[in-house]
Amino acid sequence: MGNNMNYEKIMKKALDQAKSAFSVGEFPVGCVMVFQGKVLVTGSRTGTTADSLNEIDHAEMVALRRFVDLNKDIDPSGITLFCTLEPCLMCFGAILLSGIGKIVYAYEDVMGGGTCCDLTKLTPLYKNRKISIIPNILRKESLELLKAYFQNPKNTYCKGSLLAEHTLGQ
Repeated sequence: MGNNMNYEKIMKKALDQAKSAFSVGEFPVGCVMVFQGKVLVTGSRTGTTADSLNEIDHAEMVALRRFVDLNKDIDPSGITLFCTLEPCLMCFGAILLSGIGKIVYAYEDVMGGGTCCDLTKLTPLYKNRKISIIPNILRKESLELLKAYFQNPKNTYCKGSLLAEHTLGQ
């Protein structure tokens, strides 16, 4: 799965997850985990509405939990995780610890993205992880969805944040 066409095909599935979150008022982030061209699990962001606010149920964390629950003997280094927004530090750490081999994301998180961490400066548990990171796959589509979210006055999650300003300024 080395070319952008395949990446775009799978990223569209992640965008479907983000649209699903958006449709119920959640922050529009979606995630899909793929192994040998097959979708293993999906996830979308929850916990961003007033009645369920939390910073744990990120799309990647939901997908990682579903992957663990599959209880299948799959080499995680062969898994590619697709997400519509660059993983935050929490998610990036969990992805590294899970041994996932590749992250493909759509839109940069200028406020909280964690993939720019210099792993060589971290402790051995993280430093010794091998991971490929591919940004900007269907970036425009993710940007448009996030713009629509931030433009809706009913949505208060991250309102006025650096991410919101960066997104709305494009």
